[in-house]
Amino acid sequence: QALWWVDILQQRLHRWRPAEGERRSWALPDTVSAVAERRGGAGLALALRRGLALFDPDTGVLTRGPEPEPHRPGNRFNDGACDAAGRFWAGTMDFGCTAPTGALYRWDADGRCTLAFDAGFPVSNGPAWSADGRTMFFNDTEHGRVMALPFDAEAGRVGAPRLFLQFAPGDGLPDGMTLDADGRLWIAHWGGACVTVHDVASGAELARIALPTAHITKMAFGGADLRTLFITSARHGLTPEQQAAQPLAGALFAVPMAVAGRPAMAYAG
Repeated sequence: QALWWVDILQQRLHRWRPAEGERRSWALPDTVSAVAERRGGAGLALALRRGLALFDPDTGVLTRGPEPEPHRPGNRFNDGACDAAGRFWAGTMDFGCTAPTGALYRWDADGRCTLAFDAGFPVSNGPAWSADGRTMFFNDTEHGRVMALPFDAEAGRVGAPRLFLQFAPGDGLPDGMTLDADGRLWIAHWGGACVTVHDVASGAELARIALPTAHITKMAFGGADLRTLFITSARHGLTPEQQAAQPLAGALFAVPMAVAGRPAMAYAG
């Protein structure tokens, strides 16, 4: 019953406990772009700029883990999530959003970090998994593409990607994703001022939630019954004129939903 979210470029981790009305923030020594609770120990698993880490918010202790890309100094980690087995998957991207250097890594509970998919995306987002666990969705954000990869849940491996959805010109770019309890895929639209929900078989758009700012970054279901959709946004990339016209840019939104979400998976390490 706590909501965690990040301010990547300001290097801050935030937590809000609505029942107590408590909000706390932690300053970190590096960019922080993805967070998952742990089931194998206290605190959280994080994706930082150069690598993965464990963080205990009660003590403030940060324990750095693997840094898999010393050969790609222009990259940083971006989005990430855990699969049902508790493996933490996180993608990298070019800090300038232009070089095709993004990849996807799997961080196992024993601390090993493995290159899972050398995607060649300038900006990666996701992943998210279908309800049956047989498909991973992973975004080639700069090219407006949502990719679907066969997923071997037992081995923690992905197969060859196929195009699942191509965003239309002017509809923004696919950013963070999640699935609801009915198995439908929700996608944030960077530059599109909305989130959309899609059928995972056909990719067809089923519904759309418009938001009062352009750069929508991710969403997660929460609340006591998992029927609140929390949605993050960004101010980065907006001109001063756009920021003036979008005073809620960078805000966190909460939308009551008829459909419930799925509980977030925790890191097994």
